[in-house]
Amino acid sequence: MKVSDALDSRISCRQFKPDSIPQALVRELLEGASQAPSNGNTQPWHAYALTGAPLKALIDDVAGRMKETPRGEGTEFEPYPQPTPPKYKARAFKCGEDLYATIGVTRDDKAGRIAQFRRNFRLFDAPVGIFLYVDRCMGVANWADVGMFAQSLMLLAREHGLHTCPQCAWAQWHRTVGEHLNPPEELMLYCGIGLGYMDEEAPINSLRTDREPVNGFAEFRGF
Repeated sequence: MKVSDALDSRISCRQFKPDSIPQALVRELLEGASQAPSNGNTQPWHAYALTGAPLKALIDDVAGRMKETPRGEGTEFEPYPQPTPPKYKARAFKCGEDLYATIGVTRDDKAGRIAQFRRNFRLFDAPVGIFLYVDRCMGVANWADVGMFAQSLMLLAREHGLHTCPQCAWAQWHRTVGEHLNPPEELMLYCGIGLGYMDEEAPINSLRTDREPVNGFAEFRGF
């Protein structure tokens, strides 16, 4: 698969098949993603890959705690700037509305929206969950490094016929995730990534989010 094909076909998959993924393949994807560039070759990422009983235990634990604290434990960073500038807020809003439209959940269907949001914390039934951490001493430039690692991982997954869903939502449960993974104190949870085979029949996977045209974000000078 060409890189351009991987980019064109990559989506945030929100319904996976239950088919298991062998450890050797997950290791291959992580090893390949480690070729991502980083500032000064610092490589500030750390990954935990879970499947089977360990992943189920984490998901079940979060589901139980969600009954008492439905909004989670709070994040250690702001996923969006506060306040969010209108143009970015509008894009995120439309993405959410288009997503719920695929499954027939209207804006006033609060129960339906809550139920779908909670599926984040089942990794949309992905058989593998990868939790990415960044060393908390690192700054903004190094967070970009983790993003490039994640993008590399997701594109390599497409090469193998797999799909992914990157989810900063998992940062809301960083304490609970930490209880299961026991990371060193210097690491901070950045996101979770669901990995598996996409359920092609699931209506929610029909969503293709809008993209700003090149003239909306790029300028060309001196050509």
